[in-house]
Amino acid sequence: MAENLNIISGSKEEQYASLLPQIKSLIEGETDLIANLANVTAALKETFHFFWVGFYLVKEDELVLAPFQGPIACTRIRKGKGVCGTAWREKRTLVIPDVDAFPGHIACSSLSRSEIVVPLMKEGEVWGVLDIDSELLGMFDEIDKEYLEQLCGYL
Repeated sequence: MAENLNIISGSKEEQYASLLPQIKSLIEGETDLIANLANVTAALKETFHFFWVGFYLVKEDELVLAPFQGPIACTRIRKGKGVCGTAWREKRTLVIPDVDAFPGHIACSSLSRSEIVVPLMKEGEVWGVLDIDSELLGMFDEIDKEYLEQLCGYL
């Protein structure tokens, strides 16, 4: 498949509905995890212009930074720490409208105001997380949750 992304204008839901089949097609048949994670971050960043988009992978007892787009980030996060570590521990997506109100938030960037973290699951265990930050309060909602969980299922 050619590596072209057709970005449409429209509602957030319409943009996700257009983007997800493109991502699925892009990563289908590619066996290299890092290549797929890199393309997913680029597609999300290009489509939605999020402040930060990236993955952390579980390595032993920590989440370790993997492909991302945006400013430099925290390299390692312990289980149960911050939004990413909490999503890992609880094995569920967290939508945080105001990161300053989240107990124990890890401020990799003071510009981040809201966040969504989606765990990547296989056989009931978390092997990584998708982390997206916005410089706007209340950026993420159930639409993001639904479509990003679906996207993470492709991985």
